[in-house]
This record gives sequence, structure tokens and C-alpha cells, in this order.
Amino acid sequence: MTRDNLSNVGAEMIRLVDIHKEFDGVTVLDRINLSIAKNEFVTLLGPSGCGKTTMLRIIGGFESATTGDVLFDGERINDIPAYQRKVNTVFQRYALFPHLNVFENIAFGLRIAKKDVKEIRDKVQSALELVEMLGFEKRTIQSLSGGQQQRVAIARAVVNEPKVLLLDEPLAALDLKLRKEMQLELKNMQKQLGITFVFVTHDQEEALTMSDTVVVMKEGIIQQIGSPINVYNEPTNIFVADFIGESIILEGRYLEHCMVEFAGQKFPCVDIDFAPMEQVDVVIRPEDVDIADDPAEGVLQAKVSSVVFKGVHYEMLAETDDGLEWMIHSTTMAPIGQVIGMSIKPDNIHLMKKETKGPEVTAS
Repeated sequence: MTRDNLSNVGAEMIRLVDIHKEFDGVTVLDRINLSIAKNEFVTLLGPSGCGKTTMLRIIGGFESATTGDVLFDGERINDIPAYQRKVNTVFQRYALFPHLNVFENIAFGLRIAKKDVKEIRDKVQSALELVEMLGFEKRTIQSLSGGQQQRVAIARAVVNEPKVLLLDEPLAALDLKLRKEMQLELKNMQKQLGITFVFVTHDQEEALTMSDTVVVMKEGIIQQIGSPINVYNEPTNIFVADFIGESIILEGRYLEHCMVEFAGQKFPCVDIDFAPMEQVDVVIRPEDVDIADDPAEGVLQAKVSSVVFKGVHYEMLAETDDGLEWMIHSTTMAPIGQVIGMSIKPDNIHLMKKETKGPEVTAS
């Protein structure tokens, strides 16, 4: 498959070629092919155990692939140890030195590299300014909040001016409000630094918020690669549709050009790459179901069985006469027991090929 064009990124920085990884005979990465561009923010997204952290560790040099190659700026780096790669890593638990203060934690790599005192001071100050922690130089690590510790870990990683920054679920330990704030700050940092970020998460919202490119994984196989908008609106299979946000997935039949049948009704659609009478899977997002108080105004009629207020919208469950349950996200609330009309616009109906075997997807 081809990826979306990204105007804000450069030439290729990293390429994984047929990466296969086994632990004790168990495959955790299966024929991974992936290209990551310079200045790109790439997120590896998937459930626990899908292989995303293993892929990150192979890029960083902390793990070796069973077979396959890692290319960096076009050069094979399989045998180059982690400390010699132009890559730094921010770990989930930050891995800060508790016996060193903030300044010395950030300066650690520069001292190992035997930089002079003035260069160390200037670079540490720049890194502290980037993460908005000027004035914290003498603070102990134990005196910092979780969010502050994360900023120090990022500062320590970027002070050595790596070409690639790897981030292994660095926001997982933060509370919800701080995590959302740091999502935006990380993206802003990446733009300021102008380097490649490779971010690992199982949180769909994080991936959609920060990324130029999302790589969706399942059981060691890449399922889809694309921009957040593309992955959300055009999932390639049921797993992606179900994993990225909420989805209503129905069985349907493509009748003819731009016409599909599902839930016992015919609907106009915009998909064209299907044969007449072909069986398809239909994906509809809950926010794309339009509801009306007058059942006659909808193509489908359903009775509301549940209503939950979610803050920005109501989440309702409604059941049609044939027993199909629909999830609906709407700023308009229909009370439990009311029969409503439901409609879906053609461009909000996404069709997928019926799956006959597990997908195998590679990046070009």
C-alpha cells in the first residue's frame, strides 16, 4: 500500500526491511516493512503484545531482529550498538538518575561525550527552555511531579541532538489532564526540534492527536499505515475500524454503482471499487448517524434503550425491529423509549472487502 503524502517531512530516515523477530520460537514481528521520513512524527499503535515496543527497541539497538535489516540514512545499522546510533530513547518509566539533580541528569550524556563546561551549560539551558523547566536545575528528581520528570527525561534525550527520538509510552503514568496537555506539547517540541519522533502507544486518541503517520499493528503484523484522518475515516479492515474509535460494523451487499444495502435498506454511498452484488462489511461511526424525533424522517427507525451523557455529546443505544443495536453520538438527546428516525449521508458510509484471511500490509 502507499502512504499519504506528507508535505512537512523530508527524505527517508529509517527503513525496516523484512524484519522478523522471535522470542523462544514465538513470532512477535512478522515481515515488517516500514519507511519513516526525516522530521516525521510516527506513532506505532496497537494493543498490548502487538510488537510495537519490540519494533521500537530494534530501531534503538536494544534488541536485534531475528532476520531482516534496519537502515538509517540508507546505511545498514544492524550491528551498530545502541550507544553509537544517532537515536535517543525516552522510556515509560523515564529512567532518571535519582542521585543526580535535574541539571546533572540532563548533562549526563554530554559529560560522557567529554564536552567542555560552557557547551554543557549552554545545551542544558536550551533543553530546559524547550521543556519549560528553567529554574529547576538544582531540584532533586524525587521532588518533581510525574509530568516534570517526563520533561526532564525528554530534555536529557534531546540535549545530545539525536536525529531520531524514540518514545516508549512516555505519557502512560500521567493523569488524564496532564497527559492531554503533554500530547500537544510533545508535538510542538517535535516541530521546534525538526527531528523524527517514533512514538509507541496503545491509546488511540494520543495517536490521532500527535501523529503525521499512524502505524496500526496487531499480532506482529502491520494492519494499516496512514495519516490520522485516513486511518480513522478509511480503515482497511475490521480490526482497524474497531480499534480506532467507536464503530458500527454491519454486513452488507454492494448492489450497483454507489449503492449499498444493509440493515434491510438501500443507501447511496461513494465507494466504487466493488462488483455488483458483492458482499461487503459496512463501517459507520456513531457520530455520523443523523437522528430525527419524527421516525418518518429517517431511513431506519429504532427505539432508544440507553442514554449516557459524555460531556460533549450523548451516547445513545437504539434498537431496530430486526434486533440490530446502533450506537449513536449526538449533541441532541432522545429519551429512553422514544422511537427515532436514523439517516446516514453517503460519504459517511465506508465499505470494506469481506475478510477471508489475515491482512498483510507493507509500506512502500
